[in-house]
Amino acid sequence: MKTKKTHALRAALVAGVTFALPFASTMTSAPPAHAITVFDPSNYAQNVIQAARALQQINNQITSLQNEAQMILNQARNLASLPYSSLQQLQQSVQRTQQLLGQAQRIAYDVQNIEEQFRQNYGRGGFGSATDQQLVEGARERWRTSVAGFEDALKTQATVVGNLDTARAQLSALVSASQGATGALQATQAGNQLVALQTQQLTDLTALVAAQGRSQALEQARQAASQEQAREQLRRFLAPGAGYQPTAVQMFHGN
Repeated sequence: MKTKKTHALRAALVAGVTFALPFASTMTSAPPAHAITVFDPSNYAQNVIQAARALQQINNQITSLQNEAQMILNQARNLASLPYSSLQQLQQSVQRTQQLLGQAQRIAYDVQNIEEQFRQNYGRGGFGSATDQQLVEGARERWRTSVAGFEDALKTQATVVGNLDTARAQLSALVSASQGATGALQATQAGNQLVALQTQQLTDLTALVAAQGRSQALEQARQAASQEQAREQLRRFLAPGAGYQPTAVQMFHGN
């Protein structure tokens, strides 16, 4: 009996040792508790939220930089100068008109010159002291002055009409430049040049009115002086004199 019990005990111990060996080897090769990775859903969610917020901040900064860059571009456009200028053409048109007015014949656009001419030729000092020959020469001089005034008026009209082609071309170019302006400064400069074009046209109109008024004034002055001269000549013709005095006249020369 003891022998059988002893053999059974040995068999149980061997079986227990055999069963425990794999478990023991597993226990000895397992990592320590602090080295085991543990997934924390709450912490992961917080990390994701923080990353999303950081990304949103970056996007906001990028958008802000884009807006600032666009603002700088807009400011650059607003400060950009208009590439087209009509100043030279307008100045040339005004200069042509001024030169023509400066070439006025005989009585020019000068107060002192007008006073001197009227005193000499338009009877301002009276026709009573002038001789018959002086009266005739004065009438002829006034007629020439009136004709010259009409000629000057016609020249001014021709110059103003010639400037219309320049004005039309400049108007078209300025309107195109204004419509294609990329900023406030270009639009303002185009508007200023359009105002300058209108000023040039007003200058031509003023010159035309002055030339026509000058020619009409000279003609009216000539007519008034002619009437006064006619009265003086009539007075001289009707003035009593010595009458006819017979004188000896030799018709043929003697031998």
